[in-house]
Amino acid sequence: MTDRIRDHLAVRAEQVPVVADTDVVVIGAGPAGLSAAVSAARNGARVTLVERYHHLGGMASGGMVLVLDDMVNDGTEIVTTGIVSEFVDRMERQNGAVFPPPQDCLTNWGMWRKWARWGCIDFHKQGMPQPIIHAVAFDPDAWKRVSLDLVAEAGIALRTHSWFSEAMVENGRVTGVIVQTKLGRQAIRAKMVVDASGDLDVASSAGAAFTTGQFIVTTVFRLMDVDTAKAEAFEYDNPEAFKALDRQARRAIGGAWGMWWLKTPLPGVVWCNCPHMPGYDGLSPEHMVEAEYEGRRRMMALLDFARTNLPGFENARMLGAAEQMGIRQTRLLQGEYVVTRDDVRKRRHFADSVCRGRDYYTPYRALLPKGVDNLIVAGRHYSVESEAQKQSREIPPCMAQGEAAGVAVAKALQAGCALRDVDVRAIQKQMRAQGADPGDVPSANALVETTAAA
Repeated sequence: MTDRIRDHLAVRAEQVPVVADTDVVVIGAGPAGLSAAVSAARNGARVTLVERYHHLGGMASGGMVLVLDDMVNDGTEIVTTGIVSEFVDRMERQNGAVFPPPQDCLTNWGMWRKWARWGCIDFHKQGMPQPIIHAVAFDPDAWKRVSLDLVAEAGIALRTHSWFSEAMVENGRVTGVIVQTKLGRQAIRAKMVVDASGDLDVASSAGAAFTTGQFIVTTVFRLMDVDTAKAEAFEYDNPEAFKALDRQARRAIGGAWGMWWLKTPLPGVVWCNCPHMPGYDGLSPEHMVEAEYEGRRRMMALLDFARTNLPGFENARMLGAAEQMGIRQTRLLQGEYVVTRDDVRKRRHFADSVCRGRDYYTPYRALLPKGVDNLIVAGRHYSVESEAQKQSREIPPCMAQGEAAGVAVAKALQAGCALRDVDVRAIQKQMRAQGADPGDVPSANALVETTAAA
């Protein structure tokens, strides 16, 4: 699977129309980008949000990653909050989110049977039953609706069907972006740019240093007309028979995690977090075409197996695959600080932490590229080692990064300073005011960094 570049063309200079002039442009309306745009707008900035698809939500909606996790520390305290909590509350009011109440967050077989197939378990624990924790199963269309509501309420200028093309750079400062549309290339001038592309598209175009990595790719899908009560009863009442069939199902998929199917807020509709396919480069069009063919072949093989063999799946039908393929890792920024595997594993706390995940912290420096001004990143492409990124790339922590980035650009505009010169304590204070935990106070089991400059 190698790309074939046969030749190069010299492209003539062009006149690109300027379609917007704004304080902040955010590239990518996925979870991180949405949070960044809403946060910046609520803090007084004029914001333009650019998205290549017709829908908002990125991997949470188009990619159908339908469980929010990584929000609880090594206990029961919810530590990843803020705009992600607002999403959950709004989706719940639309009957589009399901999560356990605090009194159900226990470790016993009764709660396991009640909540495991919603994905509300601590996957990091090895013993069985695993603890039930605060995690949220949600409907992708509810996410899209809430996204549009938040964008409209915040007064954000939304430009969908606009594919990022290149960064506009003058003397090391990003001054805007050029996007590709059906009307041709268009320019958006901005004082600050947030790269929430997921693949570091803006920062790499602007000349920021980065590395590349690969992880599994996934085309998730949903099945309908599944008798989930019957499927769960078989699993719990006939554990040995279930395990044998489950192993065969995994072989049909060709790669999956333990809970390859989960319940959703829609009765009879299950989410299938598979197939998991290694070896594909998420930046390569050729690889993505091959992965599309392979993913659909595997999901249909699984459907055939499930209908024939798995109790509860006899009448299952394909509801549809995700609009976006699940790409977990491509480019990773090499910024002012690179978060290491030890930082995540040892729960290292930083004086300039501005957001946090389960039991790890993200320093502000890890959102800033070296040698490029007016640009900040938010999302799975932040400044991090490949192995560390695999443990710190879930949707809620990426949303927290976006929320912090939105605060940072607003603070920089208000102070008339560079992003790297923003008072981190002011970001931390505003994050708390917005209901988010900036991670400025280390937990009892954190390893406290002693060399970081706040």
